[in-house]
Amino acid sequence: MATTVMHGRRRGQTKDAKPPAGHLQSGPPAPGLMLPDGTDLRQVTVISKDDWNRIHRNLNRKQIEEERIKKIKDEKEMIRSHSKDMVKNWTNTIAGQRQKKLEARAIREAKEEEERVQIDIEEAKFQAAKRKDAIEKAKTQQYYQTDRVKGFHGALMLTEVLKEREAQIELKHLKEQASDGKDQEWLAKAHREYEEGIKQDQRKAVIRYQEKRDNASFQQAQVHEHIKTNITAEVDDRKEGEELKKLAIQYEIEKKRLEDIRRNEVIVNMAENMKQMEDVKKMRDIQKEQEEEEDEECRIFAAAKRKMVKLRAEKEKQLHREKQQRLEKIRDRLGAQMKQKVDDEDDRIRRAVEESEGKFAKEDAAKNAKTHKMLAEIAVHRNYQLRQAEEREIEERAKELEMLRVRREADAVFQGNEEEKVQRRFQEAKNLQGFHQAQGGERSQKEVAARQEQLAQDKKNMELLAVEEQQFQEYASKVIGHCEKGGRNVYPLRKAAREGAGGGLGPIFEGKGGIRPSYMVSDQSGVQMPNYQRETTNETKRSIYGNGRTDKRLGFVWQLQKRV
Repeated sequence: MATTVMHGRRRGQTKDAKPPAGHLQSGPPAPGLMLPDGTDLRQVTVISKDDWNRIHRNLNRKQIEEERIKKIKDEKEMIRSHSKDMVKNWTNTIAGQRQKKLEARAIREAKEEEERVQIDIEEAKFQAAKRKDAIEKAKTQQYYQTDRVKGFHGALMLTEVLKEREAQIELKHLKEQASDGKDQEWLAKAHREYEEGIKQDQRKAVIRYQEKRDNASFQQAQVHEHIKTNITAEVDDRKEGEELKKLAIQYEIEKKRLEDIRRNEVIVNMAENMKQMEDVKKMRDIQKEQEEEEDEECRIFAAAKRKMVKLRAEKEKQLHREKQQRLEKIRDRLGAQMKQKVDDEDDRIRRAVEESEGKFAKEDAAKNAKTHKMLAEIAVHRNYQLRQAEEREIEERAKELEMLRVRREADAVFQGNEEEKVQRRFQEAKNLQGFHQAQGGERSQKEVAARQEQLAQDKKNMELLAVEEQQFQEYASKVIGHCEKGGRNVYPLRKAAREGAGGGLGPIFEGKGGIRPSYMVSDQSGVQMPNYQRETTNETKRSIYGNGRTDKRLGFVWQLQKRV
């Protein structure tokens, strides 16, 4: 068997190509024609290196082109970077000069930034000092706004007022000593001024009298002019009243004539209405006879009957309106004919009445025919409605039975749901009880913690109150010492600077922050009890309670009896 090895590009074979003689289509290959991986060397195509490179280039054309372009770009970038490295340190170029200016600018900005940072640091220190001063000032002002300090400052103001009062009293004594002997001059001057005032008042009185007299004469002339005007107006009113009276008489005559015309029209309309009422009464009698002829089953269909009555009433109204319109037309025609020819009035009225009566007779015949037709239709409709009512009753009975069955099933389901709800509510109540117990324990722990926190806060408050009391006493001591050196009366200051806040007259409570409360008397006045703390009071306390400190009261309550 010969092996065919093709070099270069393989050419396709036609479908009719037959294998050469002696060529086997199947069978095991000869030894040495199989590779270890099972490739048959007879099916391998051997190509040259140029063909392989060409095929490789065709397959990887895009990738090769991209690598070529990238290589060109890398070479250009390398050349550009090498050029930049060569010229970046040159100072005689535009770029070098620009770089040098940028570096100088960066150094200058860095220095300016350092200076600004230093200025900001100094400004921050200055602002911090200002804030500190403002805080101290605010604390001082807030301290001055406390009740105790305000009371002390009030006492200081009272001290200054007392000092000013003493100075004013002394100045008054000095003025009195200096003004001795000048009272006579002031008295003579006051007497002269008094006499001059009296003369001036007399001159003013004369001027006022003259003005009053002129005013009276002007008012009298004005009164006479008003009287003349009133007389003229009265004469004009009398003439106008006579003219109105004549017009009123003429109006009454015209009104009476119009009432006569209206009365005649009312009489004619009344006659027409009476005739119409008689026609309506006859119609009702006919309807009543027809209703009596109907059997008892018509009551079931009262709605249809009411509808018929409603239609009949509407028809009667329509007939009445038509009749009124015809009467109006007849009245208009008669009026026109009366104007044309008064002598033939009775003949024309009779012919008009005969025409209207003939028309009314035709209309009554048509109405009776229509009524009989309507009664026949009502009878047919009544029978049809009876059959429909029986069918509906059977259907409603079946629906009621089905509804009863559904309701029974729904009641059974509802009972089961209610039992489940009872069990669920019982479990929820049990869980809620446990939650309430846990919540009660948690609340107790919170109350204990809150109480401890309150005690700690009270302790801190006591310490702060002690510090505040010390500061106040130091401030008060300095102010009292300064006022004593200035010769002021320092009793109000010492009274305001007593230990214990509150402004009361009672003893100091050490356990309550050193406050000094006020006490009220037990009578109806409700005023504050005075403080008569003297050595005799201390002796009485020592004789009753001993030398030890006590919080008990003596129990004395002074009451004033009312005078009858």
